[in-house]
Amino acid sequence: MTTLLSASQSTQLGPRRRWAALAVLMFPVLLVSVDNTALSFAVPSLSRDLAPTGNQLLWIIDVYPLVLAALLITMGSLGDRIGRRRILLMGGTGFAAVSALAAFAPDANSLIAARALLGVFGAMLMPATLSLIRNIFTDASERRMAVAIWAAGFSGGAALGPLVGGWLLEHFWWGSVFLIAVPVLLPLLVLGPILLPESRDPNPGPVDLRGIALASLALGSLVFAIKSVAEQPLVALAAVIVGATALAAFVSRMLTTRQPMLDVRLFGNAVFSGALLVNLVSVVAMVGFIYFATQYLQLVAGLSPLTAAWLLVPGLVLTVAAGMIAVPLVRRIGSRRVVMAGLAFNAAGYAVMAVFGHTGSLTVVLLAFGVLSIGVGMSETISNDLALSAVPEDKAGAAAAASETAYEVGAVLGTALLGSLLNLAYRNGLEVPAGISADAADEARSTLGGAFEVATDLPTATADALVDSAVRAFDGGVTWTAGIGFLLSLAALVIARRALRASD
Repeated sequence: MTTLLSASQSTQLGPRRRWAALAVLMFPVLLVSVDNTALSFAVPSLSRDLAPTGNQLLWIIDVYPLVLAALLITMGSLGDRIGRRRILLMGGTGFAAVSALAAFAPDANSLIAARALLGVFGAMLMPATLSLIRNIFTDASERRMAVAIWAAGFSGGAALGPLVGGWLLEHFWWGSVFLIAVPVLLPLLVLGPILLPESRDPNPGPVDLRGIALASLALGSLVFAIKSVAEQPLVALAAVIVGATALAAFVSRMLTTRQPMLDVRLFGNAVFSGALLVNLVSVVAMVGFIYFATQYLQLVAGLSPLTAAWLLVPGLVLTVAAGMIAVPLVRRIGSRRVVMAGLAFNAAGYAVMAVFGHTGSLTVVLLAFGVLSIGVGMSETISNDLALSAVPEDKAGAAAAASETAYEVGAVLGTALLGSLLNLAYRNGLEVPAGISADAADEARSTLGGAFEVATDLPTATADALVDSAVRAFDGGVTWTAGIGFLLSLAALVIARRALRASD
């Protein structure tokens, strides 16, 4: 039986062992970002082979972060109790097995179910990586660099994902993008028990089943409301009521329980709460942009998945570089100013798209993505470090879970909110030419990929008219969506200016 060490004992590692442990922790981080980006590039291929509706397509993308977000607090707290390394290895094993099942899903509903199960095991992976870093690196300067490398792993994986995914999609079927998880997780499962120290909360409370149920219901309902508001407003309103009620009950329970699974008093710390908000908005900005950029590059610009992936790599490399540069910048100008600068870049990237996106220029898309990438690299790296450093060491699991919850809710918002708004604007702006059947018209209105697929079976003149209308509707939707992204980034900048004042 593995001996569980306290948080303080787990940090007694030499420099070489600490950085070797960080290298092992990068594998699940790379996996999550590679998996998400590769899936984005597989959307057109999925649309052709599985013929999902527009709602099913969003569910394929969103159900994983929805389930993951609902369970992150629970899994973070569980890791504090049973051991963070233990739950990390459990999550890695399950994630690899279910990824293999997802690769051979026969229809859209089966893929949605597999993605939901991946969310369960993904929730075991993510809080454990960040909380282990918090406990392994006790020196503030070392920890900031470790978190920067951790955040760069997300961006590096996002850069690697399109290349690997693009190559796979040009040579194999869409399911191959899920099989990436197996070789990526093998080093973790082999080396993790050797190099990673076990750690947990030295004074854990009992497992709070009622608290777990309330946290999962609250987060799941609120994220579901975000996802469904564009198409089912009444259902979304009901979900908000359920989620808010469960959240209030959860907070009340955490305030009155002697050993709460999540110390909600942490949110009274302005730096902690402000850092989570910055993290959330930065992920919204990046994921939302990639959602429409991948469709534009492949469907509108007519590029292959691999070529489209290469065009996004410079921007993603900028994210990694900006995250690394942010660390020494903090010593010069302070954390708050670095975060504010990052959010300003986010806003500028979306402003470029809002003003010039209607032109359909490839240069505009790539320029906007590059500017946005710099901002995300700066703001996300420092916000994660601020969230961890603002709490006591023995609360690392809970803080990491909260930070990862913000990340995953941001991923849902990026596709659910911005993606749903884009789809809504597209449907309203599309003018279906005369002579197209009702079923074909419904498919064309569902997604941009659906319109291109319908056009392949139409006479040339009708097909050209449908494609032209679809591209105009899509460009119009991008303009509106970019405007929302700009306003969100600007609002986050204003809030961060006040909330993070104590961080310097």
